[in-house]
Amino acid sequence: MSVGQTIKHKTRAFKGRVTERLGRTTRNRRLQREGGTDRISGNLKQSGDKAKDAFRH
Repeated sequence: MSVGQTIKHKTRAFKGRVTERLGRTTRNRRLQREGGTDRISGNLKQSGDKAKDAFRH
């Protein structure tokens, strides 16, 4: 995958972790859910990119 996509997915996962922690700290369940969703989504996309790269090489 391209470097831009990799950075985009890692940024999304990081943003999700930060949002999730912020939600926990403020006891805001909506923020926790959004953060968890972003974190999981970013991690899954990173895994998909790694699998694509493994098959290409």
